[in-house]
Amino acid sequence: MRGSGLGRRLLASGGGSRPGAPWGAALPAPRRGFAATAPVKSYDMRRVEITPLEQRKLTFDTHALVRELEVHGFGKEQAETIVSALTTLSNVSLDTVYKDMVTQAQQEITLQQIMAHLDSIRKDMVILEKSEFANLRAENEKMKIELDQVKQQLMNETSKIRADNKLDINLERSRVTDMFTDQEKNLMEATTEFHKKDSSTNSAIAEISNKIDSQIASLKTLMESNKLETIRYLAASVFTCLAIALGFYRFWK
Repeated sequence: MRGSGLGRRLLASGGGSRPGAPWGAALPAPRRGFAATAPVKSYDMRRVEITPLEQRKLTFDTHALVRELEVHGFGKEQAETIVSALTTLSNVSLDTVYKDMVTQAQQEITLQQIMAHLDSIRKDMVILEKSEFANLRAENEKMKIELDQVKQQLMNETSKIRADNKLDINLERSRVTDMFTDQEKNLMEATTEFHKKDSSTNSAIAEISNKIDSQIASLKTLMESNKLETIRYLAASVFTCLAIALGFYRFWK
C-alpha cells in the first residue's frame, strides 16, 4: 500500500536525532546535573519489501501494443523494441515510486516509535523544568541570603562611620570651645592690662598737667614780679631823667 512518504523521511532523518550520530546511540548526558529518563534508542532503518519485477503487472497489454504498432506500419522487431523500451521505462518509474512508498504496517510501527520518542522527550522536559525551577529557587534563596549579609554589613559600616563622625564632631566641638575659652581669657587679660595701663597713663598725664599748671602759675607770678620791677625801673628812670632835666634847666637858667 502506498504511503505519504512521511515515515520514510522520518526514518532517513533518524527521528529528529543529532546529525552524524550513530543509529541506536544514547542521548547526551543532561547538563547541570538534571535528572533524565533512560536513553531511548533511535529508529531502525527497515527496508520496504518491493514487489519483484517478475511479479509486477504492467498497466497495458504489450501484445496488443505490438499489434497496434504493426498495424501503423512498424515492423515486428521495431514494435517489440518499442514495447520493450516502454516496459523498461515503466519498471524504472515503478522503482522510483516504490522507493518513496511504505507499507501501512511499517507506517504504524514508525508512528508508534515517534509517539514513544515524543512521550520520552515530554517526560524529560517536565523533569528538566522541575529541576530548573528547583535550581532557580535555590539560587534565589542563596542570593537573598547574600543580599541580607551585604545589607547587614552595610548597616554595620554605616553605624560605625556615623559613630566615628559623631565622635570627631564632639572632639572638634570641644576643641573649638576650649579655643574660644582661651581666646576669651586672653581677651580679658588684655582688657585688664589695657585698663591698668590706661589708669597709669591717666595718672601720669594728670601729674604732668599739675606740674605744668604749677609751672605756669609760677611763671605768671614771675612775670608779674618782673612787670612790677620793670615798671619801677621805668618810673625811676623817668624820675631820674626829669631830675636831670630840671637840674640842667636850673643850671642854664
